[in-house]
Amino acid sequence: MKRDETKSHISIRNLNVFYGDDHALKNINLDIPDRKITAIIGPSGCGKTTLLKSLNRLLDANGGVRIDGQILVDGEDIYGKQAEVTHIRKKMGLLSQKPQVLPMSIYDNIAYGPRIHGQRKKKQLDAIVEHYLKVAGLWEEVRGRLHQPASRLSVGQQQRLCLARGLAVEPEIILGDEPTSALDPQSSQNVERTLVELKEDYTVVVVTHILRQARRIADYIVFLFLGELVEHGQAAEVFADPWDPRTRAYLKGEIS
Repeated sequence: MKRDETKSHISIRNLNVFYGDDHALKNINLDIPDRKITAIIGPSGCGKTTLLKSLNRLLDANGGVRIDGQILVDGEDIYGKQAEVTHIRKKMGLLSQKPQVLPMSIYDNIAYGPRIHGQRKKKQLDAIVEHYLKVAGLWEEVRGRLHQPASRLSVGQQQRLCLARGLAVEPEIILGDEPTSALDPQSSQNVERTLVELKEDYTVVVVTHILRQARRIADYIVFLFLGELVEHGQAAEVFADPWDPRTRAYLKGEIS
């Protein structure tokens, strides 16, 4: 149920996703607000990650998946016949549950994307690396060891490095699939703080199974249940006064 009209450059229209005979997402209609943190919540297996992955066409890699409907990003149907997948994915920075650093140095992890897109000048690459490590809150911790393997970083540092790497290709949207689930409390706090800061310039969409986290960082809530979009709206309103009894049951811990 829609609560308000919010500026959006991501619009989902009549989205259905099937894994074989399993109807994973059922007729989803949703506008995701721009420059806000949207948290997708719901019980395990309700379609949270499927919805997130549909936004950058990562579902394409799964055999047997059928997708109907539209997802419009800046007015472009990313599932349209003319859509160019590489261009679409460049708009999306993705944080996975577990950080996936490249088997190279800290510096080269950040420089990798800009190099692919044609940047070869060392001075500019140096500036890009420094800038996005600062954005991710990692610069002071690694500035003296940029040419050491990224694998030597702690898991929390690796997650922030992955965030910096994603931002270095200048996306418009940041997607997080339970991005703090593998982190210790301090590292989780660092990532949460960075995401809150980033919403000034980016649209952020995060899947989380931690309701406390959604309460802390989300501006907008999307609640899924058994593949259906049950309720969505401003986070403060949904948490304070959910309309649907299924949402109330989930927030009370009666559905898990």
